[in-house]
Amino acid sequence: MKTKNKIILLVISIISFMFIIITVEMAYNFRAYGVKSIDDKAQAISRTVEHSLTSLMVTGVIEDRELFLSQLEDIPNIDDIWLSRGHKVIEMYGKGLSKESAQDEIDLEVLRTGEAKKVINDNLFSQSTYRITIPYKATRKGKIDCMSCHTNASEGDTLGAITITMSIDDSKQIGIKTASNTILIALILMVLITIILNYIISPFLSLFDSIKKVMNKAQQGDYSYRIKETKGKEAKDVSLWINGLLEKLEVTLDAIDSKISIFLSENQKVEDKDHLINVKNTIERLSDIYKFRKTIEYDETVDEIYIRLAQILILKLDISEFNFFETNTNTGEIKNVYSNIEVLCNIFEEGCRADKTNTAIDSTQFKNICSACKNCDDLNYFCIPYSISNEIDLVISIYARDKVQTLKVKKMIPYIQDYVDAAKTVIVSKKLMAILEYNAQTDALTGLKNRKYLEDSIVKITSQAQRTNTPYGILLCDIDYFKMINDTYGHDIGDNAIKVVAQTLKDNIRESDVAVRYGGEEFMILLYNCDEDYILNIAEKIRINFSKKEIPTGGKTIIMKTMSIGVSMFSKDSEDLNECIKYADLALYKAKKSGRNKVIRFDRTLLK
Repeated sequence: MKTKNKIILLVISIISFMFIIITVEMAYNFRAYGVKSIDDKAQAISRTVEHSLTSLMVTGVIEDRELFLSQLEDIPNIDDIWLSRGHKVIEMYGKGLSKESAQDEIDLEVLRTGEAKKVINDNLFSQSTYRITIPYKATRKGKIDCMSCHTNASEGDTLGAITITMSIDDSKQIGIKTASNTILIALILMVLITIILNYIISPFLSLFDSIKKVMNKAQQGDYSYRIKETKGKEAKDVSLWINGLLEKLEVTLDAIDSKISIFLSENQKVEDKDHLINVKNTIERLSDIYKFRKTIEYDETVDEIYIRLAQILILKLDISEFNFFETNTNTGEIKNVYSNIEVLCNIFEEGCRADKTNTAIDSTQFKNICSACKNCDDLNYFCIPYSISNEIDLVISIYARDKVQTLKVKKMIPYIQDYVDAAKTVIVSKKLMAILEYNAQTDALTGLKNRKYLEDSIVKITSQAQRTNTPYGILLCDIDYFKMINDTYGHDIGDNAIKVVAQTLKDNIRESDVAVRYGGEEFMILLYNCDEDYILNIAEKIRINFSKKEIPTGGKTIIMKTMSIGVSMFSKDSEDLNECIKYADLALYKAKKSGRNKVIRFDRTLLK
């Protein structure tokens, strides 16, 4: 039902309800007023009759009362009137005239009890009557002493009663007429109010109904509905404003939805879905991805980025069983860069189907789709390849153990794509930075760390060693008579000699130790967490092994060379690593001066 009809019906109902209450109240008041008027009239007549009969008795003409009684019937609006003698009067004077005897039980009851009795006979469509029977009681009060004539009576005895019957149709007619007039006025009023309401508020109510329909559609996500044209200037203005707002909202939401969705891997639009909610969800996704990207930009290594991406899968996407694999498209090398579950497939031996085909692998489409995954019979697995650069692909392998988890993974795959896309450039950037840093800190000829690495790391190494009380052995190595090789065989053969030294160092130190090409033919070794005996043994081992190495010359000649080594200890010799390096250099200088091909341990006498 339209709002306008509801309001008009409500107003009519209220008026009708009020009319009924007023009519009932008026009818009740008219009836009460009519009964009271008749009652007062009857009381007055009864008193008049009583006084008249007393006067007849006092003047001695009571025998002529029949004329008086007959004349009472001529009083206007009185239907009937009669007297009833009490038993005290009957005892003294007899039953009297026919108009002086009790007519029914009501008369007898009043004579017996001495209480007045009223009877109203109310009929809507026939005559309505009022009857009252009033007792006359003996009394000595006033000017007349009743007991002077009625000697057998006492104070308060009922000597008789008068009964009067009257019509109350006049008051009833007045009430009916008043009620009829009230109904007519109410009907006229309702018609006028309906007309006025329809004229004044009809445009606004029609506008409200139209707004209600439009807002209901907007609540369901459909902003294409508009308010219909309405009458009245104010209502028309409001409809134009709302329609304009809805038009802007629809166009803006469509524009935002279509433009921001291009930044995501998959547009998350759903048919008949609320554009506003869709835009909100898209913006939330973009915000989360932006925060993720800003965070990983400050991570130092690619491994940290993979850890961060794994946290997204675990905490945000509720995926717990997965592995990350990094594949080199040039060499085919596969490396497990993050594991959150045991690797269940033979990816390292048989390769990755997803990476080879560059398509996502979904075991729910074909159970044994990947031959490398031989331990996944009770699992659903998804392997999604992502191209990070021309040389690197990232494969995310996800396992699902039940239908609920499988559906969740399928739903989350586009979200994973978004985060990987956000991480791509950062991963490439970090790898390039790592390559640049490696190149900047690595000697191109030998593959050892260079002097720049030592300069960049010396503060970190010093503070870490002092904090953990970790000793370092410092070896400074130099090829004996290296200039002779260059002068005799050329710099290419000199480079070969340097490579042999580098390989000798690599073969005789641990992974925790660091070998540095300190100068042209000079090398430094930092031996991590070792005692003096170990340091000297390693130095001798390197010296001896190098002396056994053959340096290729490209011809039949084979060169055998030796090296001298200076040794110091950090922090036994000094708390300053740079100073310890100088001490190792002093020991190397002594080894050179004292015959070469030897290891010299620094001591304080070298400072003199």
